[in-house]
Parts: sequence; structure tokens; C-alpha cells
Amino acid sequence: MQFEPQSKINDRRYDLDWLRVIAFGLLIFYHIGMLYVSWDWHVKSQYANSDLEPLMQIVNPWRLALLFFISGIAVRFASDKAVSNLRFAKVRLKHLGLPILLGMTVVVAPQAYLELRQANEVSSGFTTFWPEYLNLSQAFSITTPTWNHLWYIVYLLVYILMVTPLLPILRSVSNGSAGKIISWVSNNTISLIFLMPLPFVFFELTLSSRFPVTHALIDDWANHAHRFTIFLMGYFVAKHAGFWAGIVKSWPYALATAICICAVRLYLMLSHPEIYPSLFEMPLRPLTMFLLTVYAWSSIVALLGISRRWLNQSSRTLSYLTNAVFFYYIMHQTIIIIAGYMLTPYGLNPFIEFSLVLLLTLAGCGLGYEILRRLPVGALFFGIRQ
Repeated sequence: MQFEPQSKINDRRYDLDWLRVIAFGLLIFYHIGMLYVSWDWHVKSQYANSDLEPLMQIVNPWRLALLFFISGIAVRFASDKAVSNLRFAKVRLKHLGLPILLGMTVVVAPQAYLELRQANEVSSGFTTFWPEYLNLSQAFSITTPTWNHLWYIVYLLVYILMVTPLLPILRSVSNGSAGKIISWVSNNTISLIFLMPLPFVFFELTLSSRFPVTHALIDDWANHAHRFTIFLMGYFVAKHAGFWAGIVKSWPYALATAICICAVRLYLMLSHPEIYPSLFEMPLRPLTMFLLTVYAWSSIVALLGISRRWLNQSSRTLSYLTNAVFFYYIMHQTIIIIAGYMLTPYGLNPFIEFSLVLLLTLAGCGLGYEILRRLPVGALFFGIRQ
């Protein structure tokens, strides 16, 4: 069993910083895409159809799993450096809890307002709607107040508060039985790629059909099983040198595996749409879920290996984005929804509309960050480190 030498334990993992930035950046494009697909979302462009859906299906299996995995790694490094577990929990409660509070009361409110406006459920102005939004009487067809895209922060904070009292046990398990299992799995490329995702196959086959994803925290059991498990995996492998050696050795094979599965899936999705849905029904469902889960995990392994090989270095750009990306995450969906709602009635060319939504989102996030990071109260409530 191998662990990182002490001299390397406190080294900054720039590759993971870059991956976190990239994952959040991808989320911006993904949520803009939600304006233009047929899937249910808060507001819709007049150009919404199914054309973009295969492209978005490519990233769906792994985009959020990657974020929770990196979050688990970050918790291991941060908690090991904390003065005490109580201090660790207090810091995380402030850095995540205050943005959740502000997000639910202020940032997400325009999302709910415009969703109800587009559904013709409200006609009043926002200043009239906002007190009703904050009222707990549930006067609308959607839950208010709500956290919408901020569910990731809510879940992450809950997971951190859950594991904080258990950190001494988790460290011991990480250095003991879990470390031995990780060493055994990581020592072989086939086992690293095909065995590590098996718990998620089990969740898909036993929980996902019974507990559809709700992002409502209290009834989201299949989603919790997936997210909390990948979070714990990140925690356990964070300082395991054998795992990272396995990543360096295995990532090209993981990339090839992900590309092959993705290519077959896209082919069936585009060329045989009449057959594709049947792949998720019995008796093919176990094999389909196994392959999709292997695709998700092999994509993560490939991204970890690529970033460790080419992105594990500091830069001014990375330092800036590492601090800014959390603010971008909090604000981006509100700006996307406002921009999409305001632009779609003009009947612009869809490419121009998409480009304007992207431009307004990046400009709004960038300007907001530059202003609020200079204000102590703004930085505090948006999780910006000064």
C-alpha cells in the first residue's frame, strides 16, 4: 500500500484545480444548452428541440460525478490541515452556508419568477413576486424559495457535515482497509477501469428506478448514493500514491474505452432511435448500465490522467479562475435564464441568440466578480476568498 510522501502531501494539486475550473466552465455551456433542448427546464428558447441532446448526453454521465470526486479530494487535504474538526466544519459552513442562504433568497428568485412568467402563472412585477417567493405558503406550482442549481452546494455541505465527526475513523480506514482495496484495484488497468465503478452499477439497478432524481435532498436517495459514494472515493484516494500511479498508467486505456462506448452510444442514438430506448429495459438494462457507468468512470480516469500529465502547474490565470469559479457557479444560471428569457422573443438567429446568451453570462459573471470581490460583505456571501 502506497501513500504520498510527507513532502508531497501539502503540495497544491494544480491539475485538480484546473479540472475543477474546467468542470464548472462546462456547466455554464451545459446550462445554456438547456435553453435549447426538449428536456424540462426553467425557461426555454423558441428554438428548443432535440438537436443538441446527443452532445449533452456525452457529458451527462460524468460531469457532476467529477465535481463530487474532486470535492472529496479537497475535503481530505483541507481537513488534514485543519486545526480541529470543529474548526474545519465552521469554515465550510461559512463558505458554503452563506452562499446557499443568499442564493435561495436573492440569486435564484429571478429564475423562479421568469419560469412562472413564461408558464403564464404570474403576471406581476418582480418586486411584487419576491415577497410571495419568500413566503413559505407555497402559492405556486414550484417550490419556493428554492435552490435550483445550487443543489450541488447544499449536498456538498451536508456531506461535509456528515463526515466531519467521522474524520478520525475515515483517515484510519483510508490508511488501512480502504487503502489496501485501492492498492489492489489500482495495480491493474482492467480492474481500475472496470471494477471501481461497480458500486454505481448496483445503485443504478436497485435505486434509480425507485427514486428518481429530485435534487430536493430529503427524497433523493439514488442521487445521494451516487454522489456521496463518489465523494468518499475522492476522499480515500486523495493521498494514495498507488491510485495516482494507476491513473498515470491507465488513462490512455480509459480514454480509449470512453471513446469506444461513447461512439457506439451515439451511433445507436442517432442511427437507430427506435432501438435505443429498449437498451434501458430488461433484459438489456444491466449490460447497458454497466457500460454507461464504465464510460462515466473511464472518462473521469482519462481526465484525471490528462490533467495530471499536462495541467499540473500553476499560473496567474489558474490562481484567478480558482477563486472566481465559485462565484461564476452561483451566478451563471440566473444570468442565463434572464438573458434567454429576454432574447428569445426577438426571433434572432439561433446561433446569434446562443452567442449573446454566452457573452452576457460571461460578462455578467466577470463584472459581478470584480465588483463583489472588493467588498467584504459581498465576498463573504459569495464564498470569495480575499
